Amino acid sequence: MPLHLDRFVDAVQTNCHISDARHARNLTLCTYLLEMREFYRWEQGILPSAPLSRADVGAWLAGREALWETVEQAPYRPLPLPLTEGTSDPFDVRTINAALVPHGLVYGAGVGRFGKPQFFLGALEREEWRNGIRVLVAGCEYARDLSPAPAALRDGTIYVRLESLQRWLWEKVEAWAQKRSDGALKCALDGYGFADGRNSALAQMAAAEAETLILHELGEHEAGRLLGPAWETMLSCLTRRRAELFARAARDHLADCLVTLPALLEREATASVHFWFANLDGLRRERFPQAADAYAAWCRGDRGHALRDAAASGVGHWHGVCARVMAMHAQRGAEAEAAIETLSAAADTQLRSGASPIPARPQ
Repeated sequence: MPLHLDRFVDAVQTNCHISDARHARNLTLCTYLLEMREFYRWEQGILPSAPLSRADVGAWLAGREALWETVEQAPYRPLPLPLTEGTSDPFDVRTINAALVPHGLVYGAGVGRFGKPQFFLGALEREEWRNGIRVLVAGCEYARDLSPAPAALRDGTIYVRLESLQRWLWEKVEAWAQKRSDGALKCALDGYGFADGRNSALAQMAAAEAETLILHELGEHEAGRLLGPAWETMLSCLTRRRAELFARAARDHLADCLVTLPALLEREATASVHFWFANLDGLRRERFPQAADAYAAWCRGDRGHALRDAAASGVGHWHGVCARVMAMHAQRGAEAEAAIETLSAAADTQLRSGASPIPARPQ
């Protein structure tokens, strides 16, 4: 019986269109245009370095928005299971991958930031196990949505998407190349030999940072064990963007303090440490100033002592922050979101002052 890959790809991509139609307009205009430009490159098979025709992109954009109008209210499509006559719920990832992985394919689905469902289908590059956690690494992508996550932890499996990672890295390097400013990203690029050849440096960077993504998701797994299933339930209930961004940033920091930063330091992965700090921006940087201070000490040659201390103290602090957020939400429900936003403003002050982790119980 044929694999029916075309039908499967079409169904996955249709669900991607439905998700984009419902959520893309929630993006800021700048982010929306940048992501649509990158999506156009992917869909048309255009290399990241190739110039784009403004007229062609404009016509495509108008056509895509017209398509969204026709599917915005449509239900997500069940997926035709390869080699069977049956279908599967698009979020039943385990059943779908049981059918796909033996044929060199990997499928991913889940709910990302601000409640946006995400779907993708790609070629399986490799499957491995880390500390009892399954890792599926995808290469070429056959279907995807507007805002691809290069890595995710879903139901005990880590998904890494190399093509999305490579495109994201290219965009960061392209933006940096316009200014060539000093800082963590320049140090990372120097570490990968950017001056000797952009393409070879990006290839090395993608391979190394895929490993950093795996480390982060292993940290997410450990954070999940500490926080329990109540965390995901709470996160799915948040409706205010800043409250959700802070909650996600707190857990990201917990994951990186538990696994990512200690592992990178132990491995002496210098370029990856620089790159981690190149991406410490926005709310994540504002709420973890101790990390930035420790990075400066590392750059001055303290051999990582301050960074190890920051990670060690960060475990207790961010675990306490996450526990406090859950307790506030459990006690007050939706009314807790404003308080969670206020809590975010106090988190960095406590960490910088060396105070004890925020108590788990609301006062």
